Amino acid sequence: MNRRTLLLASGAPLLGLGALARPALAQAATVTGAGASFPRPIYERWGQAAREGLSLTLNYQSIGSGGGINQITNRTVDFGASDAPLPAAQLTERSLLQFPTVMGSVVLIVNIPGVADNTLKLTPEVIADMFLGRITRWNDARIVELNSGIRLPSLPVSPAYRADASGTTFVFTTYLSRISETWKNGPGSGTSISWPAGNGARGNEGVSNTVRQTPGAIGYTENAYATVNRLITTQIRNKSGAFVTPVMASFQAAADVANWDVPGFAADLIDLNGPTVWPIVSPTFILLPTNPTADKVNGSLNTMRFFDWCYKNGAAAATQLEYMPLPAAVQDRVRAAWRAQVKNPAGQPIWTA
Repeated sequence: MNRRTLLLASGAPLLGLGALARPALAQAATVTGAGASFPRPIYERWGQAAREGLSLTLNYQSIGSGGGINQITNRTVDFGASDAPLPAAQLTERSLLQFPTVMGSVVLIVNIPGVADNTLKLTPEVIADMFLGRITRWNDARIVELNSGIRLPSLPVSPAYRADASGTTFVFTTYLSRISETWKNGPGSGTSISWPAGNGARGNEGVSNTVRQTPGAIGYTENAYATVNRLITTQIRNKSGAFVTPVMASFQAAADVANWDVPGFAADLIDLNGPTVWPIVSPTFILLPTNPTADKVNGSLNTMRFFDWCYKNGAAAATQLEYMPLPAAVQDRVRAAWRAQVKNPAGQPIWTA
C-alpha cells in the first residue's frame, strides 16, 4: 500500500486517537485560531479528535500566515498560526510567544501528461529558472537531459503560486533564495512577493487545484495536500547532490539535524546537507499572546490545553498525514515557555500543569 492510498482524504480514521479516555472537565470549551493553510489538515484532524478526547471544540480558519499574524496581533482570535517565524524583536513588540506544533515539507507538484508520480527529476537551477520564467517549455533541453527515460511534451511551463500572504511561500522562496543568487537578488523571500511568471491562487488548496486543472502546471504546496489530492510530485536534487523523493524518510532526515536552540523555536531545516535530506522542510508555528486580557485568559489556557493534548496524543495522526511530530524534548521546552511567559493580568502563570 503506497502513501497516496494510505492517506486518502482527511475523513480517514485517526490512528491512535480513537481509544482515548475523555478527561473529567467541568464543561466543553471552544478555542479559536486562524492562519496558515500549511498545517490545516493536521489541525482539522486534531480538532475532530479533541471534541471527544478533550471536550474542546477547535474553530480554525485557514486564511494564510499573513492573515493569522494580523488577527492575533489585533487579538481577534485566541491564537494565530504561521509557517514563517516572526523575528524575536517582533514577538517582543507584539507581546507574543511563538512555538512549533509539527514539522512539514513543501513539495513540487506538476501536471504533465504521461509523467508518473516521483519520476521527474529537477535540479535547484532548473526549478529557479522555471519560476523565474526563463524555462518556458517542458521539453527544454535542460529538463530533457535530466530525464532521459521520460517523454516530455512541448507544453508551456505554467507556474502556480500563492496569491495570499503565505508561510508556505516564505518557506519555498527561502529555498529559492538559498539555491539561486538571481532569485535572492530579484524576487527574494517572504510571505508575499512579486512573482516573475505564472498565476496565483489562494491557499495551498488553491495552488493544488490550479495544478490539478492545468496541463503543464508546476506549483509548490505542503505535502499533505499533494498526498490527499493524489497530485504528481517530483524528485529534487539536494545540497549533497543526490536526487531525493518526497517521502517520510527524507523529511525525517532533515528533521534529525535541526537546531531548536534559537529564539522563537525557529529551527531552520531548509537546504541542509545530507545524502537523504529533503531540501524544503519547516516547522509550523503558533502565536499566542503573553499578556492576554481578562476576557482572553480562558482562550489562552484552552489553546495551551489543546496543543498539550495534541503533543501527547496526536503523533500518529500527524505521521499519517506525513507531518513530523516534534521531539519530546522540544515539547517539554514549549511547555516551559508557556509557564514562564504567558501571564494573566495579575502577572501569574496561566499554564500550571
